[in-house]
Amino acid sequence: MSGIGHNGGPSIEAGFGFRKLAWGKARKSLLKTLPIEIVRVRVARAKRLGIDYTTYASIRAASGHDVVAFLFSGNALEMTPRRLILPDHVTERLEGLEGAADRLAAIYAPAHPDALLSANPGLLDHAAPAPRFTESWSAMRDRIQGMVRERGLPADGVVLVSATAVEREWCAAGKLAGAIPADRFFAAAQPA
Repeated sequence: MSGIGHNGGPSIEAGFGFRKLAWGKARKSLLKTLPIEIVRVRVARAKRLGIDYTTYASIRAASGHDVVAFLFSGNALEMTPRRLILPDHVTERLEGLEGAADRLAAIYAPAHPDALLSANPGLLDHAAPAPRFTESWSAMRDRIQGMVRERGLPADGVVLVSATAVEREWCAAGKLAGAIPADRFFAAAQPA
């Protein structure tokens, strides 16, 4: 129970320390006993998705599911209302995902999702309007979850690729599997 004077710290009810210790040991033992064949399959999957194994394993462990799609913000794709054709390094990275995971995009107004899809045929599987900056948390949640649900995807299998802190909130609002900063996601495809 929290009340006046409570600092919001962790609970100190009986057994808390033991439960924390037991959970930590169970988690460590799980990671140690993962069969090598499964690790190999997961390393190959991470490579196919173009993300490092540590990131892939963290997302998979947190969500309990494989990555089935990436949701890109318009900023992550480096698009603007006047420039709908995506830069070469973004195009190359998206082409590499074909068949590995769905590629979704959340596009800011005044750009239209259909215009982005037409300007970049075959690069994205779906595009929809992005949450507006003035929308409430629940409206943002409904928009992100609706976009994912429209494709028939499990939210906890979708990874957000975002360029701003505001966009990273979409991950929690939509109950997505995780988030990767756009600069890190597209780094492998960047020209040197």
